[in-house]
Amino acid sequence: MERVDFLIVGGGMAGASAAYELAAHGSVAVLERESQPGYHSTGRSAALYTQTYGHPVVRALTVASWDFYTNPPDGFSEHPLLTPRGVLLIGRADQTAALDRDFAEGRRLTPTVERLDRAQTLARAPFLKADYVDGAVWEPAAMDMDVHAIHSGYLRGLKARGGRLVTDAGVTALERRDGLWIASTPVGDFAAPVLVNAAGAWADVLAGMAGARPVGLVPKRRTAITFDPVFADPADAMGLAGWPMTIDVDEQFYMKPESGRLLLSPADETPVEPCDVQPEELDIAVAIDRMEQAVRFSVRRITHKWAGLRSFVADKVMVVGYDESADGFFWLAGQGGYGIQTAPAMGRTAAALVTGRGLPAEVAALGVRAEDLAPARLRRP
Repeated sequence: MERVDFLIVGGGMAGASAAYELAAHGSVAVLERESQPGYHSTGRSAALYTQTYGHPVVRALTVASWDFYTNPPDGFSEHPLLTPRGVLLIGRADQTAALDRDFAEGRRLTPTVERLDRAQTLARAPFLKADYVDGAVWEPAAMDMDVHAIHSGYLRGLKARGGRLVTDAGVTALERRDGLWIASTPVGDFAAPVLVNAAGAWADVLAGMAGARPVGLVPKRRTAITFDPVFADPADAMGLAGWPMTIDVDEQFYMKPESGRLLLSPADETPVEPCDVQPEELDIAVAIDRMEQAVRFSVRRITHKWAGLRSFVADKVMVVGYDESADGFFWLAGQGGYGIQTAPAMGRTAAALVTGRGLPAEVAALGVRAEDLAPARLRRP
């Protein structure tokens, strides 16, 4: 049996970032059920850093991650983690109220956000139909994220700090004995006084194995494709690589440039059981139909299609904190679609709460409280 100070179940972005931070405070082992960490969610992300997306707590954690992403530790990555993209939240005339609402909310933490009228929107995104779009919210500081570099940087940093990642190590049994959590896996048994539940879509399943109450985690399918667009006027394709990410303000679809093509999603959130989720043809057809109503090009050829899991609790805020009824069992779950853009702040927050140091100062300064993240909030009457 291998004994460590902190045992983390799940090697995706949440588990990797927390492991990296905790390795500065003790020995760490990360148990990953797949042969490749980040297989189900981390590796299937749209990879956009945006400070205006999600619940106010999520947005605060995203803002608190900016300094790490723009100035990572020495040796973390050989390449920039963020590159300029910009994001347009677009709306029709009947979506004006939603645009105004998102503009007001976005400005609270991100003063560079702008409200655009139709002419300004078309000047920035001439690929949109003039008779469709009525205006937009423009976030110039939104960035593409190099997800592979971020995830690899955390895992490499974990190793440099003496921690280790164990793959093909799905937990088959859990028990609490003599102040230790003992996890049985196909590759051996592991023990630690603290177990961090970063099991993604399987977090409630793991909690059940530990005798802890579930938090109501719901895995949801998110579908995406990449495709070659066809333009009536080939000149319209000029500058495609520099297009902003474009999102319907009610999240009916989004698209962004991706390796010379376009990535498209219907922004679906279909509840599913935890699994190796696959795309549905109906969701792909819906995405194409919604997009083609708004743009001046069409889909010529789908080059790739996939789906990923985004797991949410009822309030769509992450669950981070010790379980109130299972000693030493720490939740790090419910990242939804925000886990990568918040990873630096979430990793620091998780490590601070695990070790009893309270919220990091830069997170607390943005109005986040430990009780906003704690699993107990989901169990109140």
